[in-house]
Amino acid sequence: MRYDLKVISSWIKPGTKVMDLGCGNGELLDFLKRDKQVTAYGIEEHEEKVANCVARGLNVLQGDINAEIIDYPDDSFDYIIVSQTLQQIYRPGILLDNLMRIGKKAIVSFPNFSHWSMRLGLLFYGNAPKNPQLPYEWHDSPNIRVITIKDFRHFIKGHGFVILREADINTSRRDLSGRLVRFFPNLRATYGIFKIGRGTK
Repeated sequence: MRYDLKVISSWIKPGTKVMDLGCGNGELLDFLKRDKQVTAYGIEEHEEKVANCVARGLNVLQGDINAEIIDYPDDSFDYIIVSQTLQQIYRPGILLDNLMRIGKKAIVSFPNFSHWSMRLGLLFYGNAPKNPQLPYEWHDSPNIRVITIKDFRHFIKGHGFVILREADINTSRRDLSGRLVRFFPNLRATYGIFKIGRGTK
């Protein structure tokens, strides 16, 4: 399992109700269901990935996450997870408001566009920067947002929510291993992971 997913799973309490938006092949949900006995739900856009989730015995709906979450009642879930998906969202502010309406807490992870490798790539080569976490060319990237750890902190505060927990990580071996970054994370971390709430713990 990817290192960022290991960090996220460590923040989930056993026996809770979890929704994973953009859940991919269901790797995280499957782990949480087996190891932490959560009640697991997911939404995924791609049909093949949904089929993989269903084959694992997961309750996953195919559709656009922005549209599908609108009809859920307030406080439907203990945790809403958005893992490496936010950078592909057209209107992240509206999504965030809906996350915090239907979930008591949200956990969000994203690749950090201000990592030193991205900065140096732009400085020395003058091309749209790439690194192992953001490997796409500008014209075929699914990412329509560039997010930095520093910007995301301001974004959350600007929406009136609070950051309950933060883990900035530097990953290696195709993101399968990593470590926490405690100093200058906006420069040195490949990913930011945030637990968000409406108030204090």
